[in-house]
Amino acid sequence: MADSNKPSLLEELKCLLQKDVRFIAEGQLLKNIIVEHALKLDKDLIRLLLSKKRIKERFFVEVDGTLVFDKDKFISFIDNKQFLPDSYTAFKNKIGLTLDGKDDYLKERKDVVLVWPYKDCVLEGGQTKEDQKRDEIFWNETLAPDEIDRLFEPKVLTNFKRFDKEGENKVSEIKDTDNLLIKGNNLLALHSLKKKFAGEVKLIYIDPPYNTGNDSFKYNDSFNHSTWLAFMKNRLETAYTLLRNDGSIFISIDNKELGYLQVLMDEIFGKENNKNLITVKRSSVSGAKVINPGVVNLSEYLVVYSKNTESWKPNKIFKKRKRDERYNTFIANVDENPSKWKYCSVLEAFADEQGVRKSQLRKHLNDSYDMELEKFYLRNSDRIIRFAAVDEKSVGEKVVEIKRKSEKDDSKTYVLKREEHLDYYFYKGQALLFFHNRLINIDGEKVFAELISDIWNDVLPNDLHNEGGVTLKKGKKPEKMLQRIIQLGSEEGDLIVDFFVGSGTSCAVAHKMGRQYIGIEQLDYGNNDSVVRLRNVVSNKDKSGITKAVNWKGGGNFVYCELMEWNEAYIEQIGKARTKADLAQIWEVIKEKAHISYKIELKVFDKNAGEFEQISFEDQRKFLLELLDKNQLYVNYCEIDDTDYKVSEEDKKLNKLFYGGGNNG
Repeated sequence: MADSNKPSLLEELKCLLQKDVRFIAEGQLLKNIIVEHALKLDKDLIRLLLSKKRIKERFFVEVDGTLVFDKDKFISFIDNKQFLPDSYTAFKNKIGLTLDGKDDYLKERKDVVLVWPYKDCVLEGGQTKEDQKRDEIFWNETLAPDEIDRLFEPKVLTNFKRFDKEGENKVSEIKDTDNLLIKGNNLLALHSLKKKFAGEVKLIYIDPPYNTGNDSFKYNDSFNHSTWLAFMKNRLETAYTLLRNDGSIFISIDNKELGYLQVLMDEIFGKENNKNLITVKRSSVSGAKVINPGVVNLSEYLVVYSKNTESWKPNKIFKKRKRDERYNTFIANVDENPSKWKYCSVLEAFADEQGVRKSQLRKHLNDSYDMELEKFYLRNSDRIIRFAAVDEKSVGEKVVEIKRKSEKDDSKTYVLKREEHLDYYFYKGQALLFFHNRLINIDGEKVFAELISDIWNDVLPNDLHNEGGVTLKKGKKPEKMLQRIIQLGSEEGDLIVDFFVGSGTSCAVAHKMGRQYIGIEQLDYGNNDSVVRLRNVVSNKDKSGITKAVNWKGGGNFVYCELMEWNEAYIEQIGKARTKADLAQIWEVIKEKAHISYKIELKVFDKNAGEFEQISFEDQRKFLLELLDKNQLYVNYCEIDDTDYKVSEEDKKLNKLFYGGGNNG
């Protein structure tokens, strides 16, 4: 018979954890702090848990005589609502705001993850020191389908500004060809764009949070896989509708979520549209990386999908490579009839030009030898060749005929002229391949080149942290990489979208390359903001990145605007609150002006206000965030004439031009 006086495992664990002062504040156990230390395998926590037999038996497994801490089992137990059913949980239960706590994001995959969390809402206590310094206001909430009614309707745009070489200007019209930077929740902004740009976008590039817990773009980057995938799925499904039939999407990702992302992309875009997985070298084997166990990780990836595999026609892109040493033969008399051509080595011809013997070239030129030899190759690219064997099974009868003639008569070079292809030259049964046919103009320079492959090890410049005049040292992608992506997937004048625009690399490169672009971002990066960067581009203050390569001289313009906030504005105020008194003032405004969840009965709340005052500041803040109706984060376009929202006549005009296609010349 069970001992009725014996404490439950829950009660025993609570009493035990209260012995560690790190886990207590204001007399309450701190669930997130406990979980954080469990994740870190904190020695003092493990020692404490081992001190009680029943707890040790529950959360430790013996493996070959060694006790192993089952942290997942422990964390799951701690996260159970029966553990620490604190005043906050009890209060939510009482007023009807309790969530079901399900974690089945991918079973039905109909839920909507609105945003990454704000800085104080860290899953499983995983907040870093870097997170604590952030001022951005984020919160994470997953909405079930029956909680969404007007969330995805187009939103009112406001705070329009046009920037050109002269600076900031008033916006008097919106054109279909305008470059746009939109501030606001990217999921809701994408749905707003869908009304106007569905099927119009040639290329989408995104660099989303990698879910590594170490994202320098100030996203709280520590979700579990299922939440991350739901977050991505919501946005990628909408992005799919924006793409043209011949369009494509490029996604930067690392190895942690790569496999999950590919499965998700197969579902949304179709396996047949999986075009490439490109490996991008991001650094060298040096510094702190070399002390890590195992293989040093230097790679990130680009996942590439087309909208329609039959319509997608990417451009051929070449990259500079080391000169092929097999091009070592020189045609001494290239201006004469090919039948009379005479051949010598490139070095012999080079030595003759320098007026020295071949054996004296290096001594004669010293340190400039390699540079002068490269110049010689470029000056004489139409008369430098290499000989190559030709498989007769892979060419036509006429080619085989000329080849065999040259084998029988080794005194001269034979030619087969062709109208739509390169001519064939044969000497002694071998084809002549000309050096100039391997030269490509890259970044304004003729270089020896080859077609790019799915391994990119040449797109990470040493001065990346200085590009664009923004100082972010991590997370930024090099302009050279974006240039290659844009060259591959678009033509001049095509529309490009990036809905994780960050510091604006994609938009800056698109602007310099003559593409139209739309960038979306919710964060405010201050001096590292995309608006700052693009202003530098149009005014020609930005001399970094691909500026010189594409001969950028400044010019053009872009329009900045914002989704018009409603409940989102109160979310920001809640995030900035520092005391309970601050929250109390905000609550009074929310009751009067905000849209509150249908689950809340204000009379019930007021009746239990005393209990609300007793819960912690952080729980009060979290509660106020949860009670706001997420369908009303921003003002819907269909309510633009509602006087409660006070939309200006100027904004009404610009919104009607944007959505209605008025003066869109």
